[in-house]
Amino acid sequence: MFIKSVFLNFNYFFFQIINQIRKFYLNSNIYNKKISKIDDGAIIYKPSQSIFNSLVKFNKKKSNIEDFSLNSIWKNSTNLNNKNFDKLHSFFWLFTLDLKSSQKVTQNVIHNWIEENDKYNHQIWNLDILSKRIIAWISNSKLTYENADTNYKSRFNGLIKKQTNHLINEINRSETLDDKIISSSAIILVGLSYGDSYYLKFGIDLLKKLLSYSLDESNFPKSRNLRQLTFYLKYLIVIRELLKESQTVVPNFLDENIFYLGKSYNLLCSNNKSGFLFNGNFTDQTEDFDNYLNFHKYKFKDDIYVAGGYIVLKDKKSSLILDAGRAPEKKFSKDYQAGLFSFEFNFMGEKVITNSGYFQDYKHQLNIISKSSAAHSTLILNNTSSAKFERNNNGHMLVSKNFKILDKEIKKEKNFWFIKASHDAYVKSNGVTHERQLSYTHNQFKLEGCEKLIKNKNFKSSNFEIRFHLLPYINLTKLLNNQSILIESKNAGWKFTCEDYKIDIETGLYFGNKNKYYENKNILITGLTTPNEQNIFWEILKI
Repeated sequence: MFIKSVFLNFNYFFFQIINQIRKFYLNSNIYNKKISKIDDGAIIYKPSQSIFNSLVKFNKKKSNIEDFSLNSIWKNSTNLNNKNFDKLHSFFWLFTLDLKSSQKVTQNVIHNWIEENDKYNHQIWNLDILSKRIIAWISNSKLTYENADTNYKSRFNGLIKKQTNHLINEINRSETLDDKIISSSAIILVGLSYGDSYYLKFGIDLLKKLLSYSLDESNFPKSRNLRQLTFYLKYLIVIRELLKESQTVVPNFLDENIFYLGKSYNLLCSNNKSGFLFNGNFTDQTEDFDNYLNFHKYKFKDDIYVAGGYIVLKDKKSSLILDAGRAPEKKFSKDYQAGLFSFEFNFMGEKVITNSGYFQDYKHQLNIISKSSAAHSTLILNNTSSAKFERNNNGHMLVSKNFKILDKEIKKEKNFWFIKASHDAYVKSNGVTHERQLSYTHNQFKLEGCEKLIKNKNFKSSNFEIRFHLLPYINLTKLLNNQSILIESKNAGWKFTCEDYKIDIETGLYFGNKNKYYENKNILITGLTTPNEQNIFWEILKI
């Protein structure tokens, strides 16, 4: 133990020293000269701004740059909080400008930025901010580049390529996949815009490698994160549209990944006004991206029920989704939540049953709570999550113990849906296999569930809890028979019934709105496991 401790301390100090040396090098004139080795090429391809509309959230009414406060903008930026600082230096706010804005003023702002920041700075030159800045400068070239004098264009082109060289040098050191995807997009854009085959090939090869590494055999993100699914699809389509518009061959791997990611998006995200709250996702409407896809004529087939371990059955009125997938590998599990066999049920665009959502700030205690099985509409034993977590050196809670999905069955008929799945997450600790059955009868507006607990060799009696989380505004009323609870939502009233086990109303927390939390109510079934096979039946009926 002592030797291990000494070894870990040695490693820590060794890497600290290495990092300090590297920091000194990046800030040196030697490194600055290295990344400043560029040619004199100018922009030959100017992309259409509409290609990037899926990446930017902005008001439909655009602003003029003259409306902004521009006095000492860069010198005062250090007083901003991290979020606003990043936004300012990424230059994505350029997309919010009306093209009638002054070219002279816009170019003067960029010129002043270059004067202040043309050398490496660990804050301003990090991969995410730098990549977005390259994309924003080039894609808004009507304001940032056109009709400028020769000296400005030379410095603009030079710094674009200097920043790109830095990206290429640093990209493999990043541990964040999303940043790498953005960086590869920026490098590809530089290659296309300047007709530089080296940058283009590097960016394409990097993108191919990243997708091969981070997508599973069905081309779904290994993280099982729905936000990442949408993120990947957005950037891949942007890259494809850039290649098409610049009359550059679109690689087969890009078309293939868009095809499969698009099918998954269509199943899990498209036309969803609330967002399914699984594995890092939060409430986020997809209407703008759906419109973007329609504008660029992307139409994905709706011929699957399962994607990324999620089973989804839906029609125009209702949707039912069950998380029946394994936990991701440790290295992809930063945003994973232990919601094994949790489900959400939507009716007329409103969630009748939901999960609690995700508290994204990993440094906050609520992040740990939101990752627990108890924060999901599922069954747990002895108040224990289905997946085990451990904290890594960066403070993230990562999966340390996984489980197996033992069985799956899906039926989708005209007026009847059925899902059955089982897992072994509690076999080793409690000697119990959990099987969940869900069935929905459309013409009766009735959702029925059965939790089957199957005894194994090492069985030991355990407390079980089954939660059904609800949105914060939904009211619950327990009936006098103690077997039913009334659910009062905006669109309908429902009755929850469980005749054979104790049911109660419990206060919980809802994290569906990105790092905000509210009190909510959930329905709770409790009891003890028995040596005999147990069937816990419950029902949700529209009234």
